[in-house]
Amino acid sequence: MSTAIVTGQPVPGSSLEGELRALGFDVRLASDAAQARTALAAVPAGQRVALVDAGFVGHTHALRLGLTDPRFAASAVPGAVSVQPAVREALTGALREAAEGPSAADFGTRADTLAGVLADRVAERLAAAYGTDVHRPELGELVAAVPADPQARNEARQAVAAVDDEAIRLRTAVKARDGFFTTYCISPYSRYIARWCARRGLTPNQVTTASLVTALIAAGCAATGTRPGFVAAGLLLLFSFVLDCTDGQLARYSLQYSTLGAWLDATFDRAKEYAYYAGLALGAARGGDDVWALALGAMVLQTCRHVVDFSFNEANHDATANTSPTAALSDKLDSVGWTVWVRRMIVLPIGERWALIAVLTALTTPRITFIVLLIGCALAAAYTTAGRVLRSLTRRATRTDRAAQALVELSDSGPLSELLQRAVRGVPRHTAPAVAALGALLLVLATALSDYGSWWPVLGAAVYALTSAAAVSRPLKGPLDWLVPPVFRAAEYGTILLIAAKADVNGALPAAFGLVAAVAYHHYDTVYRIRGGTGAPPRWLVRAIGGHEGRTLVVTVIAALLTNTDFTVALTVCAVAVALVVLVESIRYWVTAHRRGAPAVHDEGEPA
Repeated sequence: MSTAIVTGQPVPGSSLEGELRALGFDVRLASDAAQARTALAAVPAGQRVALVDAGFVGHTHALRLGLTDPRFAASAVPGAVSVQPAVREALTGALREAAEGPSAADFGTRADTLAGVLADRVAERLAAAYGTDVHRPELGELVAAVPADPQARNEARQAVAAVDDEAIRLRTAVKARDGFFTTYCISPYSRYIARWCARRGLTPNQVTTASLVTALIAAGCAATGTRPGFVAAGLLLLFSFVLDCTDGQLARYSLQYSTLGAWLDATFDRAKEYAYYAGLALGAARGGDDVWALALGAMVLQTCRHVVDFSFNEANHDATANTSPTAALSDKLDSVGWTVWVRRMIVLPIGERWALIAVLTALTTPRITFIVLLIGCALAAAYTTAGRVLRSLTRRATRTDRAAQALVELSDSGPLSELLQRAVRGVPRHTAPAVAALGALLLVLATALSDYGSWWPVLGAAVYALTSAAAVSRPLKGPLDWLVPPVFRAAEYGTILLIAAKADVNGALPAAFGLVAAVAYHHYDTVYRIRGGTGAPPRWLVRAIGGHEGRTLVVTVIAALLTNTDFTVALTVCAVAVALVVLVESIRYWVTAHRRGAPAVHDEGEPA
């Protein structure tokens, strides 16, 4: 529930009160600042509160943007200001000062035009005196004003009538930056599905869940191993992606952002894609073709691509002096229309990737689907990683302590690394990626060049644990230190894949697929917690599942000690144990964060 306090003398013929009620506000009237203070004191502490001038003229969507967006503690448009419970005390103080009649000069540089509007004066005071970050949405063609005289009011009303705010609302529901396939093949009609859902009271989380269920049914169809099943799987996967676009558009259309929704949207995307990989592998097995290694390889490659994105962004998003000639060239290319779409398609974002998978599933075999997917993802990974390396080498940036800490958290180092860091000295500055890559290379070579049951991978894992500890023993502030987490992911996942393949027994690769999926979920969960501003998962969780170096060592040891059949059983147990611990803690955390009213987030970054 929210409350809007309309201040000033009512304007005959104004529809303001009805518009505010339609936005979910309980409307209370106050003729001046003193009455507004009294009305504010009567509002329950846990409610959002808005101050709106009675003379406000504007589009309903302008009020929606300024008063109802849950992502911001305080937001304002001309003539209206809204605050969440977290800054209620600041609102009370700002309103008190406004009621006591300070001079216009006390309200900052905009006071000459805003001194007569209580809501605007309060918004200025919130920022100037209380340090509150007041969000002011870009209105574009939308109108929001408090006219000073009847003529100005008539002109403002004419401006409102000349612009269709519903059309703007529908257009801006689509993500500003998206892939070619999504922009031209999905969004032109999915936005109308989003509006249909909004008008029937459906929430983004319900649409997200429907997308997951559809993708799981698609995976089940693929698992049948029949041509009709593959065709149905491809069609359902495309429909799942339509729903995946719809949930975000519904959130933007109705401003229904939430912490839980952001987590569901991000994690379900990964779950849908990787479950579909598993369905394809099961379907291929029914036809006598074992493609589990390809399915696991596709998941490993895709996850490592994402970690490159996450690490690079975390290392640079708040860096100072963050400029680069390579980035400047990229910006110039973005000014040329056709290069924008070519570059977005090269990276094989989720829309293009899922369309490719769906078409290949329907028309070819799972093996061909995975081979084409692996080639496409490998080229995309090479392109994006090379570009980011060039940007890092040419960028004059100073990494912050927060960025260095985020990279450490993304590294997912466990108790063995903590112990070894006490025994190794910090590596020379800016050499952490080389040290990490050296250990990963020795581990992968030891695993790839030895037979199943050999102790060489164990030795490689021990060396890898030592080098990985050395790599994170110094703050990760070098230009290429963001490569450390992706190197760790590739080493751990790749080792599990190689050992399971060498076991050469039914069930080993599916068990490895399950273990990598469980660990990858933990790594994605870490990213989303950091993005939400809450930091990495608790250290007890990282220690409980061993850290990347601990898990790698355990897998190599059980492969050396057990027969290939027993290894499969042990790997399955590990997968189930990690999945249970990680999922229970993750669900507990995100549900609790949602219930306690954690700040809503909504990621508009690069398409995954």
